[in-house]
Amino acid sequence: MQKSFSEKQILLKESNKPHDTFDIFLSHSFLDKEEVEGLYLLLTGIGYSVYVDWIVDPNLNRSNVTKATAELIRTRMKSSKSLLLAVSTNAAMSKWMPWELGFVDGKTNRCAILPVSKDVIPPKVFARSEYLLLYPYIKKATIDYSEKVYITESSNNYVPLESWLTRNQNPFYNSKNIDEL
Repeated sequence: MQKSFSEKQILLKESNKPHDTFDIFLSHSFLDKEEVEGLYLLLTGIGYSVYVDWIVDPNLNRSNVTKATAELIRTRMKSSKSLLLAVSTNAAMSKWMPWELGFVDGKTNRCAILPVSKDVIPPKVFARSEYLLLYPYIKKATIDYSEKVYITESSNNYVPLESWLTRNQNPFYNSKNIDEL
């Protein structure tokens, strides 16, 4: 996928900007780089500060993991309010993602699953497995003529992402079924 000039500028600007805190630590498989770039641009475009290792810390050597690498990632997780776990077919091969999820969950209790796929049309309902059933998932939907990102536990239990992040509000019962919107 060809990035526009403005998208390239955003990514370059982020890699040169000093960061102290993040709204979101985006845990992912590097094999999903293209999808993660899109998510990064979407989330930063709606105002969130997002940590993606190869964007924010481009000098990090992924092929030579050291204690210093792990400490930098640990520092970034400690300075993040939440974690979104980008789950894909590639995610199962990642050794880092389970560690990151457990670390941030223990610190913030603000972790959610973010299904990613190369498919143009994502599945209507996301099927989670094993320990991922413990976490809510992200869903984009249009409710009352407003498209937003929601933290979802089931089709009738959800909350806007901004409420989950800024007010620590958990998903709650809603009369509108998010899977039918």
